[in-house]
Amino acid sequence: MAPSLNTATSGPSKDEGGGISPQNKGSWSSFLKSIASFNGDLSSMTAPPFILGTLSLTEFSAYWTQHPSVFVAPASEKDPAKRALLVLKWFLSTLKPSYSTRNDKYGSEKKPLNPFLGELFLGKWEDEAGITELVSEQVSHHPPVTAYCIQNAKHGIKLEGYNGQKASFSRTIHIKQIGHALLTLTPPTSSSSTSAQSPNPTPSAEKETYLITLPNIHIEGLIYGKPFVELNGCTYISSSSGYAAKIDYSGKGWVSGKKNSFTATLYPAGKEKETLYTVEGQWPEVFTIRQGSGKHGTVIDTFNARTQPITPLMVPALEQQDPWEANKAWEKVITAITKGDMDATNAAKSKIENAQRELRRKEQAEGREWERKFFMRRERSEEWWEELAQRGCQGERIESEKTGGVWRFDGEKAREARRPFHEGLNPC
Repeated sequence: MAPSLNTATSGPSKDEGGGISPQNKGSWSSFLKSIASFNGDLSSMTAPPFILGTLSLTEFSAYWTQHPSVFVAPASEKDPAKRALLVLKWFLSTLKPSYSTRNDKYGSEKKPLNPFLGELFLGKWEDEAGITELVSEQVSHHPPVTAYCIQNAKHGIKLEGYNGQKASFSRTIHIKQIGHALLTLTPPTSSSSTSAQSPNPTPSAEKETYLITLPNIHIEGLIYGKPFVELNGCTYISSSSGYAAKIDYSGKGWVSGKKNSFTATLYPAGKEKETLYTVEGQWPEVFTIRQGSGKHGTVIDTFNARTQPITPLMVPALEQQDPWEANKAWEKVITAITKGDMDATNAAKSKIENAQRELRRKEQAEGREWERKFFMRRERSEEWWEELAQRGCQGERIESEKTGGVWRFDGEKAREARRPFHEGLNPC
């Protein structure tokens, strides 16, 4: 019998306590001072309970697909350049849920719960796009790395990837995201799939792969106790069909500019000045897609991130979840945060952390490694990955030494995985 499902009406979100209360203002100031004087990776610091959110980082993987119809759209497009444009549009549509949803709901960014090794988050979306399935697993704890796979069998499209984060302080908190995403699809059968229009024609039966790099983050609003995310620098999308996209992020400056702004261009890989499409706007608001270069091109599409319908993510009811699934494992912590009970939050959180330390000590004593249920580790990147990175991502490095390896979805493992995932073991 299939498990009953709970539906999250706006993606992964839960009620939680409000912003920083007056009685916590002093503690917030002390926390900022400790950040400013800390030398090292901020992710190793313990945050005060009152700034904790009720989401684990494994749940953030769901932000990639709050709009399944946008996610699957490239798989139906016959023209390779327009297909690459639809991939770019989908990626840009993920930025608001990924980096602004929590600020919209709670008035400020909250620190997510740090996943424990082996933590899982499983769910699915059902709408006109069919069934889109999500698997998210914490594959490493030192360094912390989350891997994910999202796929829609009906449209033959799959996203997989992994990311770690390295945080530092210089005037504000800076977070470098380490890792990447890979979107794979099979183009529809069409003569245009192999036409001369494509700088690197792909036979219609061949899968097409898009390498996606991740934006760097800095946190604004710290001094006011209402932190929010701003993106900076640039990211790339490189396709095996021969197209590339560059996304430049900019925020509001002292004199001019708009918050959360970006400009993206799509072009044949290696020919950045031959712009085919330009996308501009604010990623949590509205962006406009134009044919050609600059603001004078013909408008062919717009996307309103605030009004675009969200398909609710469905996850198993708590009583049917495995102890290793995020919502079940963090249940007592989430309840305590929601009630604003910081003592209970600390106690429940410490119980999980201490249990995890004991599991690691036992593994070390027995000379064995933790068993991942859905993903496998590679020591280095594949040759095709290096080619895509060189062709369209300005020579992006994989930095496997900072993520405990290169993590890939293992379909064979996934077919065998079922509850209970780690029989006889409990994360807390």
